[in-house]
Amino acid sequence: MATRSGGAAKKRAEPDDELAAEIKQRAQKYRRAKEGAGGKVRSKKEAAAVGHARRRREEAAEAAARSEVLLTEQAGFLEAEGMERTYKFTQKQIADNVDIGSASRIFDLQLGEFGPYAIDYSGDGRHLLLGGRKGHLATVDWRNARLGCELHVRETVRSVCWLHNQTLFAAAQKKYAYIYDQSGAEVHCLRKHEEPTALGFLRHHFLLASTGMSGRVVYQDVTEGKVVGEHRSGHGPAHVLRVNPYNAVVHVGHGNGTVSLWAPQQSLPLAKLLCHKGPVQAVAVDGVHMATSGLDGRVKVWDVRALGVLHEYRTGRPAQSLDISQRGLLAAGYGPHVTVWKDALATRAGDAYMQRLLPATSVQTLRFAPYEDVLGYGHSGGVSSILVPGAGEPNFDALVANPFQTTRQRQEAEVKLLLDKLPADTIQLDPTFVGRLDPRSHAERQREQLAEGRARYAQDKADGKYRDGAVRNKTKGRNSTAKRYARKRQTNVTDLKKLQTMERMEKELRQAEAAKRPRPAHEKGALAQFYTEKARLDG
Repeated sequence: MATRSGGAAKKRAEPDDELAAEIKQRAQKYRRAKEGAGGKVRSKKEAAAVGHARRRREEAAEAAARSEVLLTEQAGFLEAEGMERTYKFTQKQIADNVDIGSASRIFDLQLGEFGPYAIDYSGDGRHLLLGGRKGHLATVDWRNARLGCELHVRETVRSVCWLHNQTLFAAAQKKYAYIYDQSGAEVHCLRKHEEPTALGFLRHHFLLASTGMSGRVVYQDVTEGKVVGEHRSGHGPAHVLRVNPYNAVVHVGHGNGTVSLWAPQQSLPLAKLLCHKGPVQAVAVDGVHMATSGLDGRVKVWDVRALGVLHEYRTGRPAQSLDISQRGLLAAGYGPHVTVWKDALATRAGDAYMQRLLPATSVQTLRFAPYEDVLGYGHSGGVSSILVPGAGEPNFDALVANPFQTTRQRQEAEVKLLLDKLPADTIQLDPTFVGRLDPRSHAERQREQLAEGRARYAQDKADGKYRDGAVRNKTKGRNSTAKRYARKRQTNVTDLKKLQTMERMEKELRQAEAAKRPRPAHEKGALAQFYTEKARLDG
């Protein structure tokens, strides 16, 4: 009986073990720092504090992984049967087989008079921002088909982007960048952003980044209004800029085929990649993967951590816009065509996942709507939206982005974002590096520095740097031909002047040592001056 009950208990424990293993696997994506990166702490008090913080991080990651069990929505993709191909399914066929709410996401806005259009979705995916090349700006609550504001600035608009929420947006116009509010009123004219061509917003740092015809990369803090970074790329005018949502590093594409990575507090780029043989046309970044397109007609996928290319795709003509969805789908717009690849980042996809052709148009900008299976793109004829099953994250975190937030919730979220604002100097390639502890002790660091210094000295000595009579260019004005000749001649010669100098230095050294010696009791008091005079004469 005991054996049977033990076997039954073991069988009952198997599902719990599977659940624990699944939770442990899911918790990996919530851990930002490496395990054991802190090392050992010598102070017991600090060690207890570090251990407590580490346990809290582990508990938070495990709680986030456990909460995924309660998620009600699941992502789904198109599945073809037999000889069918998913890219041959039309939007009409998809609309006939989905609910009415999803079918209403498919629309075509005919705005050919002011195109081509640049578009951008807000962080919660609820609001759509339109910017026509000929000066038309508009905001739309596209889920409810409700117009927010509409204005005409009567000059060229090259790029648009939302700021921290749907109450403010920026437009890259002919001479400067401008900020408008939700009613369409002009709030600021950013004159430091001269002739901007592309904009990007760093949500957690409240920084607006731009590049333009001057080739500069400019960062401006929208809360304080000051410029926190202004760098010259050295590669001429730039028309491509995207922000990496993982580490807030700005990726800028140049006309010589390179892509440079920038941070606001560093005057030089963090990295440079030669991506194409011609000018870079578009860049899309999602965490560790970056997709680029150039005039050579190729779309390449890069690993940002290793700074190496993984694979590439060929398009009929150079892709003018790229974007990566929350679920890892890659979309490219070239001419009147829009192509979407599934599982195209880590591995090379074979056939396309979906395709769309809109005749007599040219795609300008395409973006995936957050938390929706929707791909919107602006073209020369207006703005269009299509359904891409499996593109968006099905479950949203209301503390990060809430598509159904009220006015009161939006105000509270804005205050929390301002309180949690990150400084500009925290931006770097590896965000997990911030907050790590050096596991080496002070003595170990000193020994390593001493070993490095000795190795450097040995190498310099082997190269002849410390040879007798060697000339070292250290001081300005000390390296004339006559003085070099005199130094070589005087290396091993001792004359009367040198002897007098050496005696004087020894005498000064003896006096300094005598002044530092402790004075006996009998040399103090009224007769102290006689002892002092005697010591001076003896010296």
